[in-house]
Amino acid sequence: QVQLVEFGGGLVQAGGSLKLSCAASGRIFRINDMGWFRQVPGKQRELVAGITRGGSTTYADSVKGRFTISRDNAKNTVYLQMNSLKPDDTAVYYCNANVHLFAAIQPFDYWGQGTQVTVSS
Repeated sequence: QVQLVEFGGGLVQAGGSLKLSCAASGRIFRINDMGWFRQVPGKQRELVAGITRGGSTTYADSVKGRFTISRDNAKNTVYLQMNSLKPDDTAVYYCNANVHLFAAIQPFDYWGQGTQVTVSS
């Protein structure tokens, strides 16, 4: 029904930058909130940043001032610009979208497959 495909993960040195992108496809009527989560082995998945359809944003305290979330509603795409990366940012990053499909009564949450971000010290 809906596919979220992520791009942009990789290996970077501490202090470096990466930009993640996530494109949604399918029988999409409207995408509401979108966001990025991350998870490391043995820990719960945590919210990194979220953005409403209107552009209001929220960030985890640990990334404020370093990460920027944005979206392009026409392209059903969300981005995460990550600057001043730290080894503690190492994780699998997942894209999330709350999607209203055509002919659906209510929206549902969908997840991307995850992309690995590794920050070396």
